[in-house]
Amino acid sequence: MLSALRTGLFRSSPPRAPAASYPTAREPIDLTLFWSVVLLLSIGFVMVYSASIAMSEAEKMTGYRATYFMMRHGIYLAVGVAAAIITFQIPMAMWQRAAPFLFMAGGLLLVLVLIPGIGREVNGSRRWINLGLMTMQPSELMKLLTVIYAADYTVRKAAFMDDFKKGFLPMFSVMVFMGALLLRQPDFGALVVITSIAMAILFLGGLNWRVFAALMVLLAGAFAVLIVASPYRLQRILGFMDPWADPFGKGYQLSHSLIAFGRGEWFGVGLGASVEKLFYLPEAHTDFLLAVIGEELGFVGIAVVIALFITFIYRAFMVGREAMMRERYFAALVAQGLGVWLSVQAFINMGVNMGLLPTKGLTLPFLSFGGTGVLVNCLAVAILLRIDFENRASSSSSRKGVMRA
Repeated sequence: MLSALRTGLFRSSPPRAPAASYPTAREPIDLTLFWSVVLLLSIGFVMVYSASIAMSEAEKMTGYRATYFMMRHGIYLAVGVAAAIITFQIPMAMWQRAAPFLFMAGGLLLVLVLIPGIGREVNGSRRWINLGLMTMQPSELMKLLTVIYAADYTVRKAAFMDDFKKGFLPMFSVMVFMGALLLRQPDFGALVVITSIAMAILFLGGLNWRVFAALMVLLAGAFAVLIVASPYRLQRILGFMDPWADPFGKGYQLSHSLIAFGRGEWFGVGLGASVEKLFYLPEAHTDFLLAVIGEELGFVGIAVVIALFITFIYRAFMVGREAMMRERYFAALVAQGLGVWLSVQAFINMGVNMGLLPTKGLTLPFLSFGGTGVLVNCLAVAILLRIDFENRASSSSSRKGVMRA
């Protein structure tokens, strides 16, 4: 099995690094990765407050409190950090053993959310399960579970990665079923992200490149059919291509997002001074938070956010590379899968905000307001730090072995 994994992307990897090349045990985790996430979460907390003040003061459900959304986001962050601390204690071997069962549990949640009385419908979409104090969005959880399951599947099926029938088809069948459930909600954005995760991990694990190329063409065609067959998706595409043709209709969100970026210029209009968040820009504290950042903090603020994301994603792939060099293939694929997931979702959200991609309901990881999204992002970071921690523990053990010899 391990030799089959080496025939994939792993084959071109550099030779195993000597134990002394990895950071010492005095640094139990990757501090660059850790602080990049802390800064992103901190910026998100401040900007969610800034973007949601007007909405909080206007809606009766909030009791007219300006801090309503900020307080809720703070609670989500606290729960996410507490869950991350617990998750960090779980060895990767345990995640690998539980991967199939966790994925089935996630699929069950996708079924439950479609049942009237269990799933909660908002604006025509049934994506949430009401848990009393908070709502849960199963599609957000499935992104993390897909990373874990796809990594485990790839390691288990390593010997068959060149075989379409035995290596790819079983995974493809499972993902088609999950995709059908997501389209029933509907949640096209989550489907795109989850498909990207599964395909990337299979490719990194050694999937035949010809099969991969053919599937990419087929997926592009399938997504095109889904867009054309759905009037509201087609309208979003048309609005994206020329938002100014109908600025009060299908191009409303994008036109106001672009106005926000234009007003921000280089250094922004100042924290809290956004005009577009005053009921001009829909979903200012969730999907279009980056536009508010651009208006209030300008190009410099956007550059800082992008730089932090690049730093985080780079370190995620480096953690995966270190795990691969220590022949910890499941951990390596999980780390790189997490990097793919968060980079794809961040890229789509930024592209939508800047008018580079059609409008899609995806939040900006670590920054946007949201319960399940914040929690799952924190869990992903905890797993990534756990992989890095085990890499360093392995390096320390190897170094001690060399010293004894």
